[in-house]
Formats: sequence, structure tokens, C-alpha cells
Amino acid sequence: MDIAIDKDVCIGAGQCALAAPRVFTQDDDGYSELLPGREDGGGDPMVREAARACPVSAITVSDD
Repeated sequence: MDIAIDKDVCIGAGQCALAAPRVFTQDDDGYSELLPGREDGGGDPMVREAARACPVSAITVSDD
């Protein structure tokens, strides 16, 4: 699984971190980022839900 966060689109709503807290967090400025070592989603089934929850569609998830 490949996860991409478009930092130019992200508004820092935090829905991704709420939906999949083992994969996403927010940086010091409040914008979405992946937790270290979770670049592939870590097998978390909530990654796709986190992408769907993003109000500005800043997260894309694709299969390798």
C-alpha cells in the first residue's frame, strides 16, 4: 500500500489522525503526516477510511 499526503491541499482538519491514529499524526503546524515506519500503512485497515474522511481529499491510498 502506498500512502501520499498532498501538503499543499491539507488544511489540518485532523480527521486522518482520528480515523487511523496508528498511521497518521499532525506535525507541529497541525498538518497531516505519517508516523515514522508507517509509510506503507502498517496493515492498518483504517487507512482507507482515513483517506475518505479527509474533507479536502489530501490523502491518496493505492495498492503497490
